[in-house]
This record gives sequence, C-alpha cells and structure tokens, in this order.
Amino acid sequence: MDIEILDTTLRDGAQGEGIVFSVRDKLAVAQALDELGVAWIEAGNPGSNPKDLEFFRLASSLRLNIAKICAFGSTRKKGVKAADDSQLRSLLDAETEGVVIFGKSWDLHVSEVLRVDFEENIAMIAETIAFMKAQGRTVIYDAEHFFDGYASNSDYALSTVKAATETGADRIVLCDTNGGAFPDAVSAALKAVRQEFGGVVGIHAHNDSGLALANTITAVQAGCTHVQGTLAGFGERCGNTALAALIPSIELKLKLRCLPEGNLARISQLTRRVAEIANVAINDDMPYVGAHAFSHKGGMHTDGILKDKRSFEHIAPEAVGNDRHILMSEIGGRSAIAERAKKIDAAITKDHPVTAALAEKIKNLEAEGWAFEGADASFEILIRRELGLYKPLFSIEAYRVMSEHPAVEAIACSHAWVKVLVEDKYEVAAAEGDGPVNALDGALRRALTRFYPSLAAVRLEDYKVRVIDGKEATAARVRVLIESTDGQRSWNTVGVSADIIDASRAALADSIEYKLIGDIERNGE
Repeated sequence: MDIEILDTTLRDGAQGEGIVFSVRDKLAVAQALDELGVAWIEAGNPGSNPKDLEFFRLASSLRLNIAKICAFGSTRKKGVKAADDSQLRSLLDAETEGVVIFGKSWDLHVSEVLRVDFEENIAMIAETIAFMKAQGRTVIYDAEHFFDGYASNSDYALSTVKAATETGADRIVLCDTNGGAFPDAVSAALKAVRQEFGGVVGIHAHNDSGLALANTITAVQAGCTHVQGTLAGFGERCGNTALAALIPSIELKLKLRCLPEGNLARISQLTRRVAEIANVAINDDMPYVGAHAFSHKGGMHTDGILKDKRSFEHIAPEAVGNDRHILMSEIGGRSAIAERAKKIDAAITKDHPVTAALAEKIKNLEAEGWAFEGADASFEILIRRELGLYKPLFSIEAYRVMSEHPAVEAIACSHAWVKVLVEDKYEVAAAEGDGPVNALDGALRRALTRFYPSLAAVRLEDYKVRVIDGKEATAARVRVLIESTDGQRSWNTVGVSADIIDASRAALADSIEYKLIGDIERNGE
C-alpha cells in the first residue's frame, strides 16, 4: 500500500459522546475493518478498563486476514522506570504486534498538565519507546498536540520527535489533538519533520474546525504515508478524520493505494455496518458513502446526469459501493420521471404522455403536502397507477385505534382493530403496541399474513412526521415517512392527512403493497 491506514474507531471513536461498545461490538467492528483492508486497528487501552482488557484477551480468536491489532497507551509515568510501569506492562500483556504510544509535544502540556520539566518529558518518550522496541513491538509514536506545540515552541516540539526517532519509533504521527490547525500549518510542520528526521511520518487529525479531512489530505500531499482516523468519522468532541470520506479521495483522486485491490467498492457497506454496530446514523450528506452523495433533484441536473454521468458526479457511485438516486419532485423535470418509469415500462420516454401526466400529478400532490423524493416506493406505486398496471392486493375496509394513559398494562398503551378485504375474503385482526402506529402496523400485518406469509418478515425501521403548515396548529396536515425492511432490502413510503393516524395508515398500506408487488415480480407470479 502507498498509504498505511490505522483505524481508531475502537479507541478514539469510542470516546465520542453516545458511543458505547460492548466487547462483542468491538470484535464485530474489528472484523468489518479487516474486511475493508485497513493496515492497523487501534483497539483500545488495555490498562484503562476491563472491557478493553477482555477484548485483547479474545482478539486472538479473530481470524483477521489483513489488519493487525495494536494497543494504545501513554509514555511511562514520571519518576517511574519503563519496566516498572504497570500501564506499559498491560500493553505488553495485550500481546499485540504493534503498540501506539502517545507523548507530549507541546511545552504547555509538559509544564501545566504533566507538570514535569522538559528534560523529564524527553526521557519519558525515549525510555518508553526503547523499552517497547526491546520487547519486539512495532512502535507507532503519536506526537500529541504537535501542531500546537510546533507553533508555540518549534525547537522543543522537534526535540520530542527526535527522542522518539533516535530510540527506534517505527512511525512518527503528528497529531492535531485539539483540531484547530489549518492546512498551511500542517504542511509546514510536516515538511520540517520529514526534512530533519525522514522515516515514516503520519497524521492524526481531529475535526474541531471542520478541517480534519482537508488537513489529512494536505499531509498526504506533503509526504505523509501513515494516516489515522475513524471509519465513520465519530470520535471525541467533533470527531476524527472520516476514513470513509478520505480513502476514496486518496485512491480515486491522488491515485495512491490505501486498500487491497477491489476493496474500495465495499466502503459504503462496511461504513454503514460499523455505524450500525455503534448505534449511530451515517450523515446523509457524508461524502462518497452518504445517502445523498449521489442524489439529484433539480431538473437541469437530472437531465444532465441522464445524458452524461460526469456532468454532475465527480466519481461513479459504484466505485465506492453507493447508489445514484434521482429524486422525484415538482422541480425534478420529466427526464427524472421518465428514468424512474422506465424501470416499470421500458417504453416510457421523456415525451411520453404518461410522463407529462405524472409531472402534473406530482406538482398537484406536492402542493397538498406530499413529497416523493424520500419515498421511492410510494412513487413507484403512483407510476403503476398512472400506467394502469396497479392492481390492489388488499383494501382496508375499516380500522380503529385507541390509546389510554396511564396505560393499564405496562407493555402497551395503544390498541388497534382492522378489517381487510383480500379478493372476496374478509379478515379481522387486533393488536396492541407501545403507540397507535405500532398497534395499527401490528394489526394490519396480522390480518394480511394469512394471505401473504412473507409479511411476517417486514418491520418498520424508521418513522418521521413533518407538520406541513404549522399555522393550522393542531389541525395542520402532516406528512408521515416510513422506512420498512424485510431483512433483505429497505424501502420508503409516504402518507399525508390532517389526521396523523390516517397519514400513517396510508404510508403503511403503500409499504405493504410495495413489498407484495416485489415478491410477486421476483417469483414470477
């Protein structure tokens, strides 16, 4: 690899607010990172907590093909020999091939945080690295707060790097720990270190000024060959360099290899997997891997993208395992509508009468509060209706939803009853839930599962409500967006009404119909 990637999701990422990994989670993240093909996985500090200690105990059971695990810790404590430092012993007990050691580069931290003299800090760095090298470890030295230190006292900051270099550190990583450095400062400091010491130099950037990605790319262009970050970008305070946004830029734009051949196409999938394990949502606007990264809405944009993908896309979405989305709206234009309709009827063109009719219908519906740009499944059903290809698979004849507070039963506060008609057969079902929509969803699927067993696998993944006109207060129309999944794929539907339950009913009905239509077409029925 031209650029060595160290992922610190399990260490620096775990310091992000709201991020809590179990040992099982940490093992699953490590497996995903190995599948991506990063060089190093910084897995935590075995001396800081029992969870990290347990991870390192179990890490040997991981069958990693590419990535190597490294443990993280600080230089020895002041006044203590490296061999007698309990934290350094715990790093050795982790039995990892590599260790990441951080030390102080900023004179402010030496005098005010560590509260040692400058010479003792140099000794702490040098003796720790020499000790770890004597134990046969690959040593990655993180020069903490380096850019702040270089700006404050460049001679002293460089002397800390010299101590690490002369005692055998395999990589020198310059850290923008506070995340406040600008690209020009990063470039100047990095060039100074490379000119004086050579060797493998790395970068570790935080995003407190929104410049982590820019600073890291600047560092690579200045000769950095080791890069640290977290795959999805989460981490302490404002997060770390998002490797999912960085790696594609390095590989596709700078033409430098970070991952094994072919692995870049999996970065969207694996980033989402890591985020799911961490129980966080990937920002839809995240470069390369976000849901909006290749979404097109404006009429001129969609027309251009359909004529030549390069006109409004800087890379092909499939290069990073993402998808192109042509969003449906009143400003989307006929080209976008025709492109979607072609998936159902290949004869549809931009000038087809159905395209014109759909464009007019979308404008009218959006004026009433409907929005299809985030509800592809509902839009497909709308197309089928306009093409005369829609055959209702069921109808909801009646339904009733009740909620009571305080709830009589702790497990449910809402109850729903529904009557459906499938062909010439009626089915009545009831369900309870922790809210009216949950209860209605349960009753509706219970009634229909008799006729369509595959619905048993369907569940709601997300539910959003938007008030369309707040001036109407509690009488306002609302738009409900529902994301559903059957474990194999996900889809989105929309419903609009002045009654939030009825808007939910419309979105639920579309969701079920979309699932059933897909099943019928895949099975050739």
